Amino acid sequence: MKCHYEVLGVKRDAGDDDLKKAYRKLALKWHPDKNLDNAEEAAEQFKLIQAAYDVLSDPQERAWYDNHREALLKGGLSGDYEDDSIDLLQYFTVTCYSGYGDDEKGFYTVYRNLFESIVKEEMEHSKVDDDEEEEEFPPFGDSQSDYDTVVHVFYGYWQSFCTRKNFAWKEEYDTRQASNRWEKRAMEKENKKTREKARKERNDLVRQLVAFVRKRDRRVQAHRKLVEEQNAEKIKKVEELRRKQKLKQAKLAEEYKEQSWAAMSELEKELQQMEAQYGEEFGDASESEEEELDLSKNATNGDDLIDEYDDLYCPACDKSFKSDKAMKNHEKSKKHREMVALLRQQLEEEEESFGLNVDGKEGREDDEEEEEEEEEEEEEENFLRFVQ
Repeated sequence: MKCHYEVLGVKRDAGDDDLKKAYRKLALKWHPDKNLDNAEEAAEQFKLIQAAYDVLSDPQERAWYDNHREALLKGGLSGDYEDDSIDLLQYFTVTCYSGYGDDEKGFYTVYRNLFESIVKEEMEHSKVDDDEEEEEFPPFGDSQSDYDTVVHVFYGYWQSFCTRKNFAWKEEYDTRQASNRWEKRAMEKENKKTREKARKERNDLVRQLVAFVRKRDRRVQAHRKLVEEQNAEKIKKVEELRRKQKLKQAKLAEEYKEQSWAAMSELEKELQQMEAQYGEEFGDASESEEEELDLSKNATNGDDLIDEYDDLYCPACDKSFKSDKAMKNHEKSKKHREMVALLRQQLEEEEESFGLNVDGKEGREDDEEEEEEEEEEEEEENFLRFVQ
């Protein structure tokens, strides 16, 4: 059977006007009355032209024809259709090839020819018009093909393969025989299920074949090994980088620690210099530190320490001392003497105001003067005790 579109010489998406124009032109050309010298051939051609136009000019007839075109061209729907699709099951075995070379029986030659045959088969069932760009099928390549530009592209496409066949010859019902539209819809629904099932089976079979071939492809194995080596090298470099970073951090921490100790040492030196300076100015700083150490050693003798501390007090200067040595040094100081003289002067002035100064009385004898001196000493001691 010849394709109706080819008989009329139109594209498969031709409109009604194009169909009508092509039919009239061919009908005039092959009408038997105009071909008396070749009446038989003209009658046969005119019959084909008439049949093609009758089908394609009717929207329903044309839709049915488009869906069953492949089956009709290969024998019709009466059961005598022969599916000449490639038997892919025979390629699911290692016995279909010999070695991994590019010779006639080699792995890459056998499967390259197989996939080229599948492409040719798919192109025959394609509905792409002549002026449309056809989808390209990536080639299988050979044993020396580049992985990135050939091998990877090939498997990326074929692992999601979808057939272009519609499997109309698998349909069980002829919708033209339906008695009403409800029966026709039911037939179309069942036929659609049948076609989809056949398409799915074909897609799964081709994808499984691709997985079988990919697993045994030496090009893929070599690339996988290369990737593993590169990943191992990357991991090694990362670990080495981490180790260096840890060493660097430890070194920085050690340097920071040394700097901290150096800073503390400098600070201690500055404190010692300040203490020495204050000791020179006030004269009792060092002694006070020594006495603090002595007091800390004798902390258990609490009562004696308190009494000793009370005895080392200067009421004139209102100042306490922690050792006899510090007290004696203080008593020798100019500031202490000035404070004692000042207190003495104040005491005398108070005595004069109360008429207690015996130094100014007339008619006092020498023995009385001695008694007065003794009394003055006692008064001074009593005053110091009073101030305490």
